Amino acid sequence: MKTRASSSGHIPRLWRYSKKVDSHSFLLLNREHEHDHGDDGEKGDPGEEGKLGKVGRMGPKGVKGELGDAGDQGNIGKTGPIGKKGDKGEKGLPGIPGGKGKAGTVCDCGRYRKVVGQLDISVARLKASMKFVKNVIAGIRETEEKFYYIVQEEKNYRESLTHCRIRGGMLAMPKDEAANTLLADYVAKSGFFRVFIGVNDLEREGQYVFTDNTPLRNYSNWKEGEPSDPYGHEDCVEMLSSGRWNDTECHLTMYFVCEFIKKKK
Repeated sequence: MKTRASSSGHIPRLWRYSKKVDSHSFLLLNREHEHDHGDDGEKGDPGEEGKLGKVGRMGPKGVKGELGDAGDQGNIGKTGPIGKKGDKGEKGLPGIPGGKGKAGTVCDCGRYRKVVGQLDISVARLKASMKFVKNVIAGIRETEEKFYYIVQEEKNYRESLTHCRIRGGMLAMPKDEAANTLLADYVAKSGFFRVFIGVNDLEREGQYVFTDNTPLRNYSNWKEGEPSDPYGHEDCVEMLSSGRWNDTECHLTMYFVCEFIKKKK
């Protein structure tokens, strides 16, 4: 049976009680289902790969590896300086005796003495002629202590050294202005442009020495801007017709000047 509201707007007491009961039942029902859970869903797809983490601390030193294969052979190094002259060898065994000579004739000594005297005169004249030949025709130049000779055979630096030494001399070493001027005039008047001289830095790069291993302390006559050896290949020295020095490669071939010490009488 429905109950109507009074004209004054108040809700009847029975209806208000009914509404309270319904609200209370709803709250109890709600509380009973507060802790209920649904079924687990399907596993989702893997997410994208995360960013790299920080670099960790350096680990301990590893075990030494096995020995690797041998590398290619390196380039050949510079040729070392020429060694000192070796010791004199032992005396050889005596040769087989020669056959018996023919019997001599009676000496006509007076006539031979006259011939020998004439030969002595001829030898003296030849000596004077030879000095002229040396200085003018053969082109040998002299100082009080030495004489110089341009060998007109194209050889590399080491061959030039050997050639001079075999003949009892050395590659020319102009150790002062006078000797350098003499050699420069010699080269120019012989019609040559350049010749090897006895200066090099074969033993230590950039430290030039004469072929007797004395350093260039008191004299040198380098061309302007020389020595310049950017690639380390120019270890020998040539003299130009101007008298100036230039460092050059040792394997090149050219004429060269030997010097010989005069024997004291």
